Amino acid sequence: MAVRQTTGRVTRRRVRTRANLLDAAFAVFAAKGFGRVSIEEVCEAAGYSRGAFYSNFDSLDELFFALYRERADLIAQQVADALAGDGPDLDVPSSVDRVTEVLLLDLDWLLVKTDFLVHAARDPAVAHTLLDHRARLRRAIADRFARARGHTALPAVLGDTDSAAHAVVAAYDGVTTQLLLDKDVDNARAWLKQLLTALLTDGSAHPE
Repeated sequence: MAVRQTTGRVTRRRVRTRANLLDAAFAVFAAKGFGRVSIEEVCEAAGYSRGAFYSNFDSLDELFFALYRERADLIAQQVADALAGDGPDLDVPSSVDRVTEVLLLDLDWLLVKTDFLVHAARDPAVAHTLLDHRARLRRAIADRFARARGHTALPAVLGDTDSAAHAVVAAYDGVTTQLLLDKDVDNARAWLKQLLTALLTDGSAHPE
């Protein structure tokens, strides 16, 4: 029994250490950029030794992956949850409102995400992982469009549900790129709502 209790305490401590390292790394990456951060700086920000770092991560790349995966999975789940509650009819303004409220428009996250994108552009293995996580977000949106098929028309120009989901993610990418430059979160959220509503409600739309 004593061994199990000790193991439980060690496991909880390790989980807490890992979480603290991720939080500290997020702040340091956002402030300085991924390519300009050392393991020592992450450890100093978190208040841990290099040994604590290496007991959780093999490298800064691995930590960076874990940080991106944690945030990307959260966003994909939030979008899926926001779109899951209604019936087959797609009320575009209502759905857009729900999605844009949960989409993370945090400047620090966008800085880190952009670093990850640039890193992925130079490394095919990293790009594969990034594309896989982006696909999760698209699938959440495409699944909602698929449930609406036959009930709610989407603009014919968008093609099938997967193509429509690509268009939605592309609109999000464009708005967040502008946000990185002008830092106006309220305007970005309002513009994203207008853009997605216009994208998904076209006068020439007809049922698939």
